Amino acid sequence: MAERRSETVVAGLAFPECPRWHGGWLWFADMHDRQVMRMAKNGHVEVVINVPGQPGGIGWLPDGRMQIVSMTDQRLMRVENGRLTEVARLAPYVSSDCNDMAIHPVTGRSYIGNFGFDLEGGGDPRPTTLVCVEPEGDAWVVAENLHFPNGCVITPDGRTLIVAESFGYRLSAYAIEQDGSLSDPRVWADLQPNVPDGICLDASGAVWVADPVNEGVMRVLEGVGPVEWIPFDRGAYACELGGEDGRTLFVCTAETSVAEQTVRLHTGRIEAVEVDVPRA
Repeated sequence: MAERRSETVVAGLAFPECPRWHGGWLWFADMHDRQVMRMAKNGHVEVVINVPGQPGGIGWLPDGRMQIVSMTDQRLMRVENGRLTEVARLAPYVSSDCNDMAIHPVTGRSYIGNFGFDLEGGGDPRPTTLVCVEPEGDAWVVAENLHFPNGCVITPDGRTLIVAESFGYRLSAYAIEQDGSLSDPRVWADLQPNVPDGICLDASGAVWVADPVNEGVMRVLEGVGPVEWIPFDRGAYACELGGEDGRTLFVCTAETSVAEQTVRLHTGRIEAVEVDVPRA
């Protein structure tokens, strides 16, 4: 297997997370600087919108409207005419800061994770919920007993949700029913001792997984586990396939995830490496 070399495409960020390839741009949350940004093909980066509650997962409804998880105030927001509007309050359904999100490409339902405990305050990890939000704003708990549900993806056929459980050290999968509920919970891949964070799906059905603790990204097959590892010299927090041919793996990296330090240092980067199989 050929050695893969990464290059830095964006530097000077606080804490980049939740990258998405959409409409020929790489979109991402600079989480601790509280803004959503996007990068053009030529490397130009611009601020899309400020999110006072700290942006987490981002995505688009089938009609093209953008939605953003506002983490610390536990809300799902929508961008309407360049401004944030509230879609749903998630506080009744979660026990801590909200996290990443996947939006179903047909129904527009949003599946949103949360930490489950006070991460930066040194709380003890405990199981938590996954929340589903309808485009109209109705929300409910759609799964329970997840261990820090983090990055998530929906397969192209719209029938399976894959969730990275960071403190479960695994990828878990659920069948998506017509009413949005989840069934058939199962371990998609056991990743112990790796700690999965952000994830993305390639065209062969494999999942790329960022591991900030072990400082790298891995390509994972269902029921098998990691089959390729790309090391970095710092924590790798999230990843996304994109570029003109879909074979550029963009990786969000940072020296630390501590908010105060990331804002002071601004050493966050988006790095890129070419891989063999394009995006799903």
